[in-house]
Amino acid sequence: MPSISVPGLFRGRKAWAWLAAGIVLLIVLINAMSAIFGGMARTNAGEIGVVRNGGPLDNNNIRQVMDPSSGLTWTGLYSNVHKYPAQQRFYTITAQGSGDKPGVDIVHVPSSDGVDMGIEGTLYFNLNLKHDVIKRFDDKFGTRKFTLGNDTYYPWEGDKGWSAFLDQIIRPVIDNDLRVQIGNFRCADLVSSCALVQNSAAVPGQTPAAAPQANGTANNNNISKIQDAINTSLAADLKETLGDEFIVNLRFNLVRITMPQNVQDAVNKAQAAYAQVSEMQAKAAQSQALVAQAQAEAQANEARQKGYTACPACAQIDIMRAIPPNVTTFAPGQGFSITAPQTPAKP
Repeated sequence: MPSISVPGLFRGRKAWAWLAAGIVLLIVLINAMSAIFGGMARTNAGEIGVVRNGGPLDNNNIRQVMDPSSGLTWTGLYSNVHKYPAQQRFYTITAQGSGDKPGVDIVHVPSSDGVDMGIEGTLYFNLNLKHDVIKRFDDKFGTRKFTLGNDTYYPWEGDKGWSAFLDQIIRPVIDNDLRVQIGNFRCADLVSSCALVQNSAAVPGQTPAAAPQANGTANNNNISKIQDAINTSLAADLKETLGDEFIVNLRFNLVRITMPQNVQDAVNKAQAAYAQVSEMQAKAAQSQALVAQAQAEAQANEARQKGYTACPACAQIDIMRAIPPNVTTFAPGQGFSITAPQTPAKP
């Protein structure tokens, strides 16, 4: 059995110690370099960054704000950068399934006469980029998560996080403003065809004539009034709800107003009925015109016959005038004929 001397054993243990120390030093250097490079950040043209302190020995206070299109900036060791949209954004409410909320997404609010109106539109806005305001925004909303579907996100976690924030915080304010403004108008004031079913009951003893006239100009004016009112009220309501003027440059476009399916079905039936009535009226008018024409012809024939009775020769004269020019011989009775003169042949 080979023997191991004490100096050799000592040298072996020393080598392992140096190796272990080297590994530890390498790990420390890697972490240090990672922390150093991780402490550098930049923002794109469409985003603004709020930098918060991090790390085991630091607080989580806001360190600085990085403006859009910033160069590579030192943000500190283990700091977190919350990036928010700096360009104009929009929130779409649509039945086409292409808005911020997946699937069919319509605001349903009642009109003043109780019809459930479907509202589609788009809200355009900007996030307030003033440094003191964006810091307060991050303190209030950037430190909490919002639900989108089955998951939760911070508002600075990409498009999903921003959509989750809009859906939970901004959307209820939009819905409330639409409910207030739509409630000031009747269904027919916003959708002219609604008058077909609301005023379709015939007056006793009166025959239905034609469909109520649609006033498209008035409807458009009312929609413009709603848009103007919402653009004014939304700014104030959002400031009150959010606690500050975090959202600026608001503009709401009301794209479409729809009626419930059962009301739309009734409108379609009413339009078909009015079309049928119009067709029957047109046929009746055509028949009356034919009768009037026949009566006029009969009266003319009667007057003409009386004239022929008083002047038999006049009848023969009219007959002669009625002979087509291509007829060369006319023989109305026995022993009587008229032959057109022959045109002499050219030499």
